[in-house]
Amino acid sequence: MNNEIPEELSISEEESQEIEADSIPEIEEKGWLSRWSDALLQMGLGESILRVGTSLLSLAVIGVVVWLIQMFYTELPEAQINAAAAQEATPIPAVDIGDFNPVAIEFNFEGIPRIAKPFTNIPSRPRQQITTYTVQDGDSVFGIAEKYGLDPQTILWGNYNVLLDDPHALQAGQELTILPVTGTYYEWQAGDGLNGVASFFGVAPEEIINFPGNNMDLITIGDFNNPNIQPGTMLIVPGGKRAFTTWGAPLGVTREDPALARVLGPGACDPVIGGAVGYGNFVYPTNKHFLSGYNYSPESNHWGIDLAGSIGEGVYATDAGVVVYSGLNNYGYGIMIIIDHGNGFQSLYAHLSATYRFCGQSVGQGEGIGALGSTGRSSGSHLHFEIMTTTYKINPWDVLPPP
Repeated sequence: MNNEIPEELSISEEESQEIEADSIPEIEEKGWLSRWSDALLQMGLGESILRVGTSLLSLAVIGVVVWLIQMFYTELPEAQINAAAAQEATPIPAVDIGDFNPVAIEFNFEGIPRIAKPFTNIPSRPRQQITTYTVQDGDSVFGIAEKYGLDPQTILWGNYNVLLDDPHALQAGQELTILPVTGTYYEWQAGDGLNGVASFFGVAPEEIINFPGNNMDLITIGDFNNPNIQPGTMLIVPGGKRAFTTWGAPLGVTREDPALARVLGPGACDPVIGGAVGYGNFVYPTNKHFLSGYNYSPESNHWGIDLAGSIGEGVYATDAGVVVYSGLNNYGYGIMIIIDHGNGFQSLYAHLSATYRFCGQSVGQGEGIGALGSTGRSSGSHLHFEIMTTTYKINPWDVLPPP
């Protein structure tokens, strides 16, 4: 058998080496960074290193951006900076709103809403001059005073010639003088001195002179003891006060000394010896136990309570005692009864339509003494009721039982 290889199939030794070289894959040599990464991955630290690297890269990028911004504004030309500042300082031109009519907007939230308004409401300035008011049906001294922001006594002190210090004298149709401030009103008399008048009302002379409504000045006034003020001049006394004139009944009308009431009218009595003595507690003098008129109010010279009732209804003694006045009162209380209770208290019943008990008679607690009415200065049927001692008129609500 012939073992020779044909010539066209034989390969030389050199060619054989080249074939072996081509058939073996080329193995590239790895660098140090690749070998370091492979080592970290084998130890399980690859992911952690990746996160740290990402964070460091982000910080570096932020730092570069900040540095670039600083460089930009540092190198900004001064002219551009001045132009920007001038643009910010330029005022916004006014806009003519013409007949703009703002519409109120309601906000549904708690708190104090602040609504923009193009117009400003300027509050009215305090009055400095006298004004007048015509009394209407249903008016009271308190209501008129509240209307003008004054104290009730200012209405009385400013209208003594009309009301005589009696709130019951208020009648529809009357023209009242309304002072611009709380205080009194005074008609200057011949021989008056400014110091004396100011002292009487409890103010300094300068307060009268300097009040704009009086149209006075120190130079024109001259000597305070003999000032240049014409008699009959009406002066506003801001903050001034005076005592009221009491028309109903003086204090101290007792069975031993009823003569104090003689100035009140024909109902005055003579002294009485003995008679019924009260228990020291009080009952209601009317069937109804609520107000129909003024309440107890010393500041408006109303020293009792006006209890409701119709004309002809019964009026009863609030406590036992002796009648020390029974009849007409000449100063606005109409037909009136006063009872002395013999224990330091007296009671008064005014505006009656009739009396059932007379001078010197003893009465028991709750006994009928008259009929309710509207005599004297009264704007409607009611009982004006007072309880007093020889020194002071007390508030009846303080001693009467609950209504």
